[in-house]
Amino acid sequence: MIEKIKNLANSIKNEIIEIRRYIHTHPELSYEEELTGKYIAKKLDDWGIEFRHGWVNHGVTALLKGDLESNNIIALRADIDALPILEKNEVPYCSQNEGVMHACGHDAHTASLLGTILILNQLKAHWGGTIKFIFQPAEEKTPGGASLMIAEGVLQNPAPNFIMAQHVHPPLEAGKVGFKSGMYMASCDEIYLTIKGKGGHGAMPQDCIDPILIAANILLSLQQVVSRKGDPTVPSVLTFGKINSVGGATNVIPNEVKIEGTFRTYDEKWRKTALEAIEKMAIGIAESYGGACDVNIAKGYPFLFNDEKMTPITKNWAIEFLGAENVVDLPMRMTSEDFSYYSHEIPGVFYRLGTGNKAKGITSALHTDTFNIDENALELGCGLMSWLAVRALGNN
Repeated sequence: MIEKIKNLANSIKNEIIEIRRYIHTHPELSYEEELTGKYIAKKLDDWGIEFRHGWVNHGVTALLKGDLESNNIIALRADIDALPILEKNEVPYCSQNEGVMHACGHDAHTASLLGTILILNQLKAHWGGTIKFIFQPAEEKTPGGASLMIAEGVLQNPAPNFIMAQHVHPPLEAGKVGFKSGMYMASCDEIYLTIKGKGGHGAMPQDCIDPILIAANILLSLQQVVSRKGDPTVPSVLTFGKINSVGGATNVIPNEVKIEGTFRTYDEKWRKTALEAIEKMAIGIAESYGGACDVNIAKGYPFLFNDEKMTPITKNWAIEFLGAENVVDLPMRMTSEDFSYYSHEIPGVFYRLGTGNKAKGITSALHTDTFNIDENALELGCGLMSWLAVRALGNN
């Protein structure tokens, strides 16, 4: 079966690269993936695959049943949205939508999952069970397409008892994959602060309530939330990445300052406590200076947990397909992923697909304007996922 899958993955490699390049050329932002969804649906329709289009407006699901007798049901997921980044790659398939780019590899995820469908559809006589393929919009933007698709019933009718997804990983060379059992990725919340003061002439601060000064003290003080209130054994990050005054100049104190940041951790109880502390401290500090602070916390994705029973098993299946030298262990990450919503509903495994190639100069990180992949990884992407699906359904 491994050889059958590998041969088919090799035979469709050029087609999957073409699909990836088309999607890369036509990226769409979260919740705006209209053409991407239609493209996926058209492919499935051309291939005679049962599908449903319109989840969270643009998402697509497909169903594939093997010919052998089995009641097992699993799900495989790919995200389809892009990022608001102006691409600087000089490639024939560079983004044609200015300011929008597949800088997180979702084009590769989608192409790989379509390739998996092609492979498994041709091998239906050799496996049993049902696979639900989920092409999910809006992974990049709160509240996350995963949560919305779950609310719309994507994990029902039929209800999978296990779900997998892969994500490109540029630090890992193409040809390798990585796994991490248990806690893997952090929760992610967005913090928006509006500090209100009283503007005026910069030479007469005594007549003003300076929101710049208040903002500076809030930023410095909030770092104590992690360092002085948190459990040092629980990784946490509080980062503010944007600050902007509403008006103001070298000699003008503005009325308002806006600050945006993120809080990430791995513990839900501490997460709640920390967010409450952030709000209380920001408001209290602003008031102590005679100003005010409006706090808006957009609760984002929960932590991502890889099932501790299934992850080691899945890793061993990957070793069967690739060899032990090509399967590595991964550390925890403070980045976040809305696949976490699925992992809180049913057992899930989220693994990494190596896409880097130092010899070819393909080393740019995710979410950068020069991110790219070694497209040879697409053959492995669809081949390995096909094998993992077959094994997860109980087939050998």
